[in-house]
Amino acid sequence: MTVEQTLSIIKPDAVAKNLIGKIYERFENNDLKIIAAKMKKLTRFEAEEFYAVHKYQPFFADLISFMSSGPVMIQVLEGENAISKNREIMGSTNPKEAALGTIRADFAESIDANAVHGFDTLANAVNEIMYFFSKEEIYSYQK
Repeated sequence: MTVEQTLSIIKPDAVAKNLIGKIYERFENNDLKIIAAKMKKLTRFEAEEFYAVHKYQPFFADLISFMSSGPVMIQVLEGENAISKNREIMGSTNPKEAALGTIRADFAESIDANAVHGFDTLANAVNEIMYFFSKEEIYSYQK
């Protein structure tokens, strides 16, 4: 098994519903350590730059409006196979298709307001972490 780091974002809908602690509990109960965290309200520019990979998708404008509509909680997760484990904990992008007990099945409102963000590859995770955090803001530790 490989220890990895990945970026996770608790989206505006979940922050507004006061779900940060419940979502953090899911990470920690699944052996993912939170090694960096910050609350931020993304500007339109930051959201557009961060989600540039989706620029030509029909949902891009709605995604940018939503992600810049309120504060988000951004964290770096670390653990064995953190990327795949985080994706499993999140559940399917569409909460109607998400497995019972996943974050999206339990907390998401819709495919757009789906509570959390996470990526699928190590390269994307590294780039996303560097977008929001400097190395000095990340504190890996042993349990």
